[in-house]
Amino acid sequence: MIGKSEIDSIFFDLDGTLWDGVNCYAQGFNDFFEFNNIDRRLTVNDLYNFMGLEEDEYLEVLLPEFQLDRRKLMYNDIVDFQYKRIKSGGGILYEGVKNGLYELSRKHKLFIVSNCSEFTIKHFMDWSGIEGCITDTMSHGMNFKPKHENINFLIKKHNLVNSVYVGDTESDSEQSRLARVPFVFVDYGFGVALNYDLRFDSFSTLTNYFK
Repeated sequence: MIGKSEIDSIFFDLDGTLWDGVNCYAQGFNDFFEFNNIDRRLTVNDLYNFMGLEEDEYLEVLLPEFQLDRRKLMYNDIVDFQYKRIKSGGGILYEGVKNGLYELSRKHKLFIVSNCSEFTIKHFMDWSGIEGCITDTMSHGMNFKPKHENINFLIKKHNLVNSVYVGDTESDSEQSRLARVPFVFVDYGFGVALNYDLRFDSFSTLTNYFK
């Protein structure tokens, strides 16, 4: 059991943990395809199974017909379309997230670490209105490093002592172990996890536990 009184910081995954933005991501791909007259379309279901992967793995599965260099150039434009979709409509913010984050921020430093593109977290925070309670963020698109390295970078940067990482997949669990921080599994997200220190079925119950 995690000693609640000892926790000074909580790290959150983004997709499947704080929101479902997959429709924005799929629409961004399709906006790019349409703009470039590429006869290809992706659905939301095409993306769900690959959420949380790092960029190269993600693109290898979704754009296998293109060479690596071409995929990466295409993705630069695709994410710009995705950012526009986030700003114009956004996704689905999970119930209890906004109020819960503000409650938790009164006691803990809060962070977001995700495998998303460079500015996805920023646009998400602007859209959701939660930027005021987040201390710092890191995304894979900023430095192309794995989650555990980005978690440890922020721990060192902010002189944190007892952190936990909240996510929704077994990959999040593995990255937590590599970062040597306890893993908190939220089972309402995109994936499953077999190894965790705590498990919650809603963001509200997580909030009530840690606040």
